[in-house]
Formats: sequence, structure tokens, C-alpha cells
Amino acid sequence: MLRDHYIFSNGRLKRKDNTVYFENEQGQKKALPIEAIQTLHLFGEIDLNSKFLTYISQYGISLQFYNYYGFYAGAYHPKEKKESGLVIVKQSAHYLDRDKRQFLAYQFLQGAVHHMLRNLRRHKESVQTHIDEIELIAQKLQFAKDIQSLMGIEGQIRHIYYQSFNHILKQDFLMEKREKQPPRDPLNALISFGNTLMYTAILGEIYKTPLNPTISYLHEPSVRRFSLCLDIAEIFKPLIVDSIIFALINKKSITKKHFEYLEKEICYLNEEGKKRFITAWEEKLGTSVKHRTLNRNTTYRYLLRLECYKLVKHVIDDQVYKPLKAWW
Repeated sequence: MLRDHYIFSNGRLKRKDNTVYFENEQGQKKALPIEAIQTLHLFGEIDLNSKFLTYISQYGISLQFYNYYGFYAGAYHPKEKKESGLVIVKQSAHYLDRDKRQFLAYQFLQGAVHHMLRNLRRHKESVQTHIDEIELIAQKLQFAKDIQSLMGIEGQIRHIYYQSFNHILKQDFLMEKREKQPPRDPLNALISFGNTLMYTAILGEIYKTPLNPTISYLHEPSVRRFSLCLDIAEIFKPLIVDSIIFALINKKSITKKHFEYLEKEICYLNEEGKKRFITAWEEKLGTSVKHRTLNRNTTYRYLLRLECYKLVKHVIDDQVYKPLKAWW
């Protein structure tokens, strides 16, 4: 079974014969199970060369790079194997058609709101007021006249949703406001780190389909931006990232000691904090649910790819897209 592999140490990745090794700064070598790796996540300072890249490309392995503070820095993906001119043309056409674009943008937010409310209903005794407010505002989504209006309503919903965290979390993790660039407190740092993992996971799944990750609908496409990841992530952030955060904090698996500050302003998870989050992340993505349509067990990770396939079917006019709404 393919799985992601995470490297936190500084060192060098290299190919020797038909094996890939990671060699740390102390000269200690570790062979990596190349046939079992899906993505390598590199949190340390890593040297590598074209010989190594050529070799891992044969296995379809992607590289995700993060800076010292755990923020996404870039990616390497092997040459796409599932290009489809038809899908790219159709995908673009759905962006250029105002109604078609808005339909997809609306659907992404429908999935997002469903999962936000799903989280809150598990704590309804303390956040019923927030649930009522979100349900009321969410009704406006269907009447939004353009993408900007959709984004505005989504912003109102998400503000209330994040404020509800203060009634759910059992430690003194306080949400004053969502701050992304950069996160300035532990809770924002957790959300940013989790969302980064979500974006990279979705990008990896998009590359296994004919979709182009730069053509999006809710978020505006831009240069050097995989905006389709942001669209699809809206559905999964509350379902996966936020539920992990609730569990880590309320079970005290992560506490304030797992954070550090840069120049007393930028807050980020330290190495132990990142490892604990990633352990919970991998467990969550590996969790299986019985899929109602496929009639078989399906992991959370595969649900990400299914969402991409559903989008492909929609743009080629095979099946109308409906976002995932967790039923379990």
C-alpha cells in the first residue's frame, strides 16, 4: 500500500543502484521503501540531484517542500500521466461560463457548510447559537449573484464557525480571529499547518486525474497558484483538519509547549508538534468508511480522489457534481 513519508532532519536524498537513501548530517543512511511511497514530505533542508528525481519519477513519487516553520514552499511532481485535452478544455469552459462557474463554487461551499455544521452539532449543547446563526446565513448562498457575493457569505459563516472553537476547545487555545499570513497564535498555527497538509494532499490526488489544478471556480485562478486545491479543500478542511485539531487539543496530545515563535510574532508548530499532528493526520486519512455508492470500504484519502473524479464527470457532462456530505 502506498503511503506518504515525512523527513524532518537535514541531509541528502540520493539514488544508489536501484535504491533510494536518505543520509542525515551525521552520515547515517536509511534506505527508503520506494515502491511503497506515494509522496515525500521534506521538512528539513534536503540536497538532491537530477539522478534522484529521474528515478523517483519512474515510480510517480511527488516531493512536497516545507520551510523550517512548516509552511508550504513548493512541490515537484513527475510528468503527468493522465493528460486529457478534452478535460482541460471542458474545465476551462466551466470557468468561462458565469453560471457554470457559480454552480460549482456554490457546490463547494455547500459541502463546506455541511461539514462545519456537522462538527458543531457534536457540541451543540455549547454552540447551538452559532449553529442557528450559520444555518440562517447559509440560506443566502443560493441567492448570491456572483462569486464575490458567495465569498462574502462564506466569510461570515467561517467567522462564526471559528468563534465557536472557543466553546469547543478544552485548553486555553483562544480564537480571536483567523490569521493566515502569518499565524500569530497556536490555534491559527494549527489551522494553517493542517490546511497546508490538506492542500498538498489534494494536489497529489488531482495529479492522478486529468484535472488541471490551476483552473478553479470559487477561488480565482492566478499565476503560480493551484487554486483548484483551495476549492476542493473547502469541503474537506472542516471534515478532516478541524476534527483533528479538536481531538489533539481536547485530548492534550498537543499543548502550548509544542509551539514556538519567530521574532515574537509568527507562531508555528515545533518539530514534536508537527510529528504529533502528522501522526493524527495519517491515521485520519487511513480511516475507512463504507461508501454508499461504491458499496465498499473507502479511506478518507481516497475520498479526496473521488471528489476529483466527480468533478471530471461534471465538466465532461457525464454526471452533475454533488459535493461530499459525510453521512457517517
